[in-house]
Parts: sequence; C-alpha cells; structure tokens
Amino acid sequence: MGSTLYHIGFNRDDLGSNPPTLALLSGDPQRAYQIADQYLENVQRLSENRGLHSYWGVLPNGCPILSATSGMGAPSLSIVVNELVQIGIKKIIRIGTCGSIQDHVKTGSIVISQAALCRQGAANDIAPIEYPASADPFLTVALVQAAKELELTHHLGITASVDTFYEGQERTDSANPTLLRSLQNITEEYRALNILNYEMEAGTLFKMAGVYHFAAACVCGVLAQRTRHEQIDLDHKDLAIDSAIRVAILTAQNCE
Repeated sequence: MGSTLYHIGFNRDDLGSNPPTLALLSGDPQRAYQIADQYLENVQRLSENRGLHSYWGVLPNGCPILSATSGMGAPSLSIVVNELVQIGIKKIIRIGTCGSIQDHVKTGSIVISQAALCRQGAANDIAPIEYPASADPFLTVALVQAAKELELTHHLGITASVDTFYEGQERTDSANPTLLRSLQNITEEYRALNILNYEMEAGTLFKMAGVYHFAAACVCGVLAQRTRHEQIDLDHKDLAIDSAIRVAILTAQNCE
C-alpha cells in the first residue's frame, strides 16, 4: 500500500483498479460534496482531512472522477494540486466563483479563463513572475463548447488572480480602512486591460500545470458585479454556481 498523502488524506491505492485522471476542484467543501451528491454515481468519500473534502465517483458515461476541495486561496490550492498530481491526476478543472469587473459580465453568468494575470505569492515559488499563467487550450475550448451546448451565458477571457479577497480586489468596505497606493484604482486599470474578473486560485493553478505537466482549466460563476458595488449578489449565487458545475460536468464527460 502507498503512503497516505499528508494533506488530502488518501493515496493512489484508495482510488481502486480504475483510478480517475480528472479532478473537479472547488474552493468550497460544500461545493465538492454538491458535485459528488448531485452529479456522480457510486460515490465514495475518500477523506475530509483538514476540511479538504474529496470524493470518488463515476460520471454517467462510466468514467471515474474526483470531486475535491482546494481550500481558499493559492497556498492551499498549491498543496492540494501537488498531492493530486502525485496520486495520478492528469487534468484539473477548477469550479470557482468570482467578481466581474466588466459591465457586460453580469451576475449569474460564468467566466471561462483562457489565462490569468497572476498576482500571487504561491505562484512565485513555482515559477518566475514572467512565466505564463495560461489554461490548457483543449480543456478551455471544451468548457466553451459545453456552455454553448447548455445554452448558458458565458464569457471567455483573462482573469485576475490575486491573493486577498478584500485589499487585493480593491474592496474598501472591510475592516481595513486604507488601501495601499499600489492597489488604489487597480480595478480600473485591469478593466482597461480587458480583464473580466477577480478570483483567487486560477493563476497559480495554471502555472502549476505548466511546470508539473498536467492540463488545467477554470470556470467561475459570477457572484458580484464590481462595476456597481462590492457585495455578493445572493439572488444570482445559486444560478451562477450551478451553471459553472454543469459546464464542468459536461466537459468532463466529453473529454474523458
């Protein structure tokens, strides 16, 4: 028997005779459970170690798959992804949430990231700042095709991946009354650069994919319209998350 990976709490032997090579990775452990419960068959809970919930299951087409939790932010994701690659995962689709910084990207829709502006410390430990944070083109096109097939409102473009939810995304309605000068008006600058959204993990995931030799893609439900206000749009939260999940599931079925 192989050694249990310290953080994810399971190893390759726990995946059976037909181990999955694709993982759906969510920051929220509840989302990882939701995917397993609603979309997979013959589900087995692999671990809930450190709040990093992982489930093995089978897609409707019979292919095995993991639904796993990355935790919030790039440092946690970097640990989980490293260990998932160690147990044989070759493809990872991040299913996340995000805030739009463009008027035409509305709450309830989804953003599929073709690349990321990566402002993340964890990524700098994996590759130089100049190293491209780009998604796998084949997985990304598959996500777009799935969104079209499902007739869901979707956007393809560049994502800003940053380390903090408040300061790094230029939120002023928080416990910190003062933003660093380097972060003041940064959202306007990113908007002018045709960046679609803020989130906190994709850039590091994409850099890891390039260095570790696996395929990565990202689809996020839009929960906030940052051109209007800083708050999460709770009325469209479920729609956005469900749309992102459905696109990822269909993509996984088509590419396995």
